[in-house]
Amino acid sequence: MPHVTFIHGISNKPPQDRLLDLWVRSLSTSDGVDLGAEGVTSSMVYWADVLYESPLADADQESATNEATAESVSAEPVTLGVEHMDAAEKAWVASLAAKLAFPLAVDEAIAAAPTPVREVLERIPLPWPVKERVMKKLLRDVHHYLFNVQYSARPGAAFHVQDEIRGRMIRALQDGAARARPHIVVSHSMGTVIAYDCLKRVADAPAVDALMTIGSPLGIDEVQDKLKPEWSRAEGFPAEKVRGGWVNVYDSLDPVAGFDPRLANDYRRGSANAVDDVNEQNHGAWRHDIGKYLNGSQLRSKLRGLLGLE
Repeated sequence: MPHVTFIHGISNKPPQDRLLDLWVRSLSTSDGVDLGAEGVTSSMVYWADVLYESPLADADQESATNEATAESVSAEPVTLGVEHMDAAEKAWVASLAAKLAFPLAVDEAIAAAPTPVREVLERIPLPWPVKERVMKKLLRDVHHYLFNVQYSARPGAAFHVQDEIRGRMIRALQDGAARARPHIVVSHSMGTVIAYDCLKRVADAPAVDALMTIGSPLGIDEVQDKLKPEWSRAEGFPAEKVRGGWVNVYDSLDPVAGFDPRLANDYRRGSANAVDDVNEQNHGAWRHDIGKYLNGSQLRSKLRGLLGLE
């Protein structure tokens, strides 16, 4: 039977089993894709514990798919650790912060950048307290992964972030490869960076039948720069590890993906477009919510196609 490997995005999460249940239920509501009823197995690559001290409490679990609610982000301040970065890292963080229209939390990095950083006009209206908390987490999570920072979220647990999360992703891919095909990876937010990194840059990663990225920051130059030399614009598609298609679902008002949400022109195969970019407009002020994406009719239709359920 088909298998879906999910991988979550930024911010803290409820425990792994609970999070997987939330995603599966969000996908199945209102005559959606009921994976269990269709005979599709699923698993969740869980990495929140690498960067966060403990899972979200029970009271927060229902809102955990919304990564910008005050309830899910306000209680856990995040420190970027700029004082421990070298000049190149500070410049990278400052440049990415400018792309996200998020200068406040990285004043030190911007001041230390060797060249001036052009701030980008605010494109997506969000209450500043919400955007500040979430974008700071995005900056921290993406930086710590791409720079393989050694980090300890609690006493007795220290990880090199990229090494640890890569290991978890590879084990999940191995588990999926041992099951009946097709095996589909469905990733969200920072999870899309992890999925792509493993499928493009880890030599012993098992191949999958298709990839779905949702609300992805992979279109941002600073992220692409850290995926070199394996990534290039002409050969960015992970053809050796993705046997079939790559569907990229975005909302143009999603602040994580919104700077450059379409990936076809940046992840080409043989200099030809190979990524299927799908504009799935959500609702409300916060468009990055995985629950909203999983309720989308286009996402569900594309996933059915990748799983061979149509």
